[in-house]
Amino acid sequence: MRALLASVTITALAGCNSATTSSVVAEPTVVPITTSAKTATRPPIDQIAEDYIGLTLIMDTFEKGYVDAYYGPEKYKEFAAKSDMSLVEVGNQLVRLMERLDDNRPAAFEAVKLSRHRFLSAQLEAAVTRHAMISGEVLPFVREAKGLFGVKPEIKPLESFDPILEEIQKLVPGPGPLSARVDRFENKYVIPKDKLKVVFDTAIAECKRRTEEYFTLPDTENFKMEFVTGKSWSGYNYYQGNYQSLIQINTDLPIKISRAVDLGCHEGYPGHHVYNMLLEKNLTRSKGWQEFFIYPLYSPQSLIAEGSANYGIELAFPGVKRLEYEREVLYPLAGLDPDTAGAFWALQIAKRALAGARITIAQGYLDKEIPREDAVAYTMKYQLVSRERAEQMLDFNDQYRSYVINYSLGQDMVREWIEAQGEAPVWRWKAMERLLSEPLLPGDLVVELEGDD
Repeated sequence: MRALLASVTITALAGCNSATTSSVVAEPTVVPITTSAKTATRPPIDQIAEDYIGLTLIMDTFEKGYVDAYYGPEKYKEFAAKSDMSLVEVGNQLVRLMERLDDNRPAAFEAVKLSRHRFLSAQLEAAVTRHAMISGEVLPFVREAKGLFGVKPEIKPLESFDPILEEIQKLVPGPGPLSARVDRFENKYVIPKDKLKVVFDTAIAECKRRTEEYFTLPDTENFKMEFVTGKSWSGYNYYQGNYQSLIQINTDLPIKISRAVDLGCHEGYPGHHVYNMLLEKNLTRSKGWQEFFIYPLYSPQSLIAEGSANYGIELAFPGVKRLEYEREVLYPLAGLDPDTAGAFWALQIAKRALAGARITIAQGYLDKEIPREDAVAYTMKYQLVSRERAEQMLDFNDQYRSYVINYSLGQDMVREWIEAQGEAPVWRWKAMERLLSEPLLPGDLVVELEGDD
């Protein structure tokens, strides 16, 4: 495939003609993005990284939201905004960039250089997959997930989750469908709207305090929190660069008390906010690796980001410590009865085992094996949510498709890798810091058990 798609590099795009419609693009005169006397002497990987940034920003002009975060030099954004490339030309550019990367592979003993090379290679493979999707190609769910995020999810039959539902039945006895009983029970633990800010401010502050016991965060780091509506997600972190984030919390549906710690850790500490800060601090600022100025949402980086953000919740609040904190601090702030915290916590723990069912439902729905109404019913049954929440989860699938694998599968992979580093909290936090500070890929998280061939 690569040999058939001749193309030019981003440094040559100033001479591209947008009228080109063929899948083969002629080579124009090279006109670098950055005009500098030192350009020719820079390592090829730096030039490739620069072109990767430019291409990724151009991809965002064809699919808004493709770039989740960018905090690099303004000149790259200006370059992308002025580009008159066609979508076909973008695809050619990606393939050519992959070829250049292959041609500049470091030696096996150059571990640091090799890790950077592997990261860029994986990101570009994902970009080619996403480019095909933007161009109209519809991929089967598993193939799409593998192409975008670098892992092949296991699709477990929904019946395999029935024994879990039977156990949960014992926690919420009574007449009617289990999902309705769970919904009625959980609605007793909704944070009143006038208490949302104080509860979330307090929870995020505690997430930060626990993270700072093990991590040294930049002195200037901070975030702004907003409550929003009209979203398919419950929370989002928009990293701004310079160690700043915008965290948005969706209030379309009632927010349960458990979500304060969940979102405080996931979106903030030690989740997305810390992940992006450490990449900026350790890779873009300390090493000058420009490719980390930009974060394309549909890439292997997202499995690391979402998996570590989810695992960060249990890392910061292991076992019963979360129950103790919520009961002693958050319940009184929300005006909820602390004496009932144990029952709600037990239900949340039991529901975690149902996480994989969301992937199975998404696969069937997106591969058009089950109609939307059936997918809603399955979501209500196997995720134990209200119809409104099930509809919102299906809306998320419509918008983000196979991205859903990054939460539960990513969390499982991150947990297994981190906990293999040691049982003591200090070792697990050290492993977490390494995961958030290095160009690790999903494949690096696969733990080989003793005795495996």
